[in-house]
Amino acid sequence: MTDPLASPPDRRPGGRTARVRAQVLDAVRAELAERGHEGLTMEGVATRAGVHRATVYRRWRDVGGLLVDVITAAGEIDWQPPDTGSLPGDLTALNEEIQQSLVVQPSFALALMAASFHSEQAARAQTRLWTDRYAQCEVLVERAVERGELPAPHPDARSLLVAATAPIYHQLVLLRAGPDPRLPRRAARAAVLAAAAGAFRAPRQDREESDREQSDREESA
Repeated sequence: MTDPLASPPDRRPGGRTARVRAQVLDAVRAELAERGHEGLTMEGVATRAGVHRATVYRRWRDVGGLLVDVITAAGEIDWQPPDTGSLPGDLTALNEEIQQSLVVQPSFALALMAASFHSEQAARAQTRLWTDRYAQCEVLVERAVERGELPAPHPDARSLLVAATAPIYHQLVLLRAGPDPRLPRRAARAAVLAAAAGAFRAPRQDREESDREQSDREESA
């Protein structure tokens, strides 16, 4: 899943309202990248966008509204998960997209993530966005199951995707380290090997195994 927070969506045709929105959201991204979420103000965005501040207040109301719309716009990107013909290839391509997006605009991505801890509106919008993105990427696991790449019982797709992509965020966001060209493939392969070993069972499978273990303990007591 390409990092939707680090890349502006493709422009869509529209009238003055669409143009103003595009100008304002571009200004929000730039302000976040330069000043961080603490320096984001309605006046600063209006000035950078070349829009009267009354227009910004009328449509977005406050900084929280601006953040929500930036995240909403990220969800409007016309993007499809990679399809390389194999699960390791798909996850590697996904990780490469994430790594590239975080390298292109790291300060903006970090500022927007930080903002979600200070704005309940932004936090809810970001949760919705990532929930949708992970759901969209579950097709990678579904295709792998159809190809016979993963043994039964099949893994929980969300858990596998999180495990495959997490090392990229850990490297670039948490450690603030430079990009490692080998990491996307290495993280993908590790997640696939773990899935093949049964590491990402669905919650229902875990409950069933727990019930069996409980039953075995009661019978042996």
